[in-house]
Amino acid sequence: MTSMDAILQAQLHQRREDHLYRTRLNVASGCASTLTVEGHSLINFCSNDYLGLAGHADISQALKQAADQFGTGSGASHLVSGHSVVHQELEEQLAEFTGRPRALLFSTGYMANIGAINALVGRRDLVLQDQLNHASLLDGGRLSQADFKRYKHVDMASLEQRLEQSSAERKLIVTDGVFSMDGNLAPLDEISALAAQHNAWLMVDDAHGVGVLGQQGAGLVEQLNMNVEQVPVLVGTLGKSFGTFGAFVAGSEALIETLIQYSRSYIYTTALPPAIAAATLASLKIVRQESWRRDKLVQLVARFRRGAKQIGLQLAESHTPIQPVLINSDEKVMQVGQQLRGAGFLVGAIRPPTVPVGTGRLRITFSADHSEEQVDQLIAALDSLNLAAAI
Repeated sequence: MTSMDAILQAQLHQRREDHLYRTRLNVASGCASTLTVEGHSLINFCSNDYLGLAGHADISQALKQAADQFGTGSGASHLVSGHSVVHQELEEQLAEFTGRPRALLFSTGYMANIGAINALVGRRDLVLQDQLNHASLLDGGRLSQADFKRYKHVDMASLEQRLEQSSAERKLIVTDGVFSMDGNLAPLDEISALAAQHNAWLMVDDAHGVGVLGQQGAGLVEQLNMNVEQVPVLVGTLGKSFGTFGAFVAGSEALIETLIQYSRSYIYTTALPPAIAAATLASLKIVRQESWRRDKLVQLVARFRRGAKQIGLQLAESHTPIQPVLINSDEKVMQVGQQLRGAGFLVGAIRPPTVPVGTGRLRITFSADHSEEQVDQLIAALDSLNLAAAI
């Protein structure tokens, strides 16, 4: 009989052979535009700290003060004794921020997505998802026991065909707002119109849009001026643009009460520490007031795209802080990532299963904490690798 370890070691060996093995970095500094990794200072182009708030002094101070008052843990789930007045205030402010009647905090975006989908649909229902949705959304669809189908990426004809083929009473369409590996936007206005036409519900995970898009940073739904009837289920995360931790679902009174009663990933887990909620309240204030952070991101992205095109790089059609450089080789992308690290840059080297086989890419992300000089340095480093000739 073959031992468990022998089977697992063979599986891990194959993963290495396929150039898909993942390793962790030990970072010795806080999240910022430069990181200290194994004694080296690297310019950080791979975090989701889009607004540069993860190390903001006012947010840190709010966390410290709340920790002194409330301690370091909530001690229980929201439905036992873990729901503090700080959680309640944050939920109320997030609801107002997103233009929804109510909001509900979750410990992570993964838990929010799985919890929302599984509370809304089950056997004999239908879940339709974009092919390139985040793994948490796809897992939520699979776990729901509903009829789970995927439509071609941002392809409205494919979505409409799926809707027309179903006779399910409950139909839930689920999409990312900003696609995390491509940086492009979901056509929410068209999806919403199809949802209304086919009596379906629409759920949008705007994890990479909240904070970045919209006049006050409320995300893609704000940018498109879409109300709660058009997007009934809105998910946002707090560990990206907000620089803290956690996630939320915003929607109607009936939606939030349904999640409180039926969402297992909400009911059966410990609530976020109140100090984190207090830090997020401070962050939300900055997100709303300091629009210059979003303006700077737009300028940095435009600067990068101009420079990248001048040196012949193959870019995705994205004008968000997520800027993929397409390498289209799962082996080559790892080599390029290592070369950039040797040159002093930390960039995400993305391979399957995060992206489809053969579509490896550098996932370059920008923060308001970056300088124009750092962007120019990255372009120069990419140019020195002669990627245009290799693609």
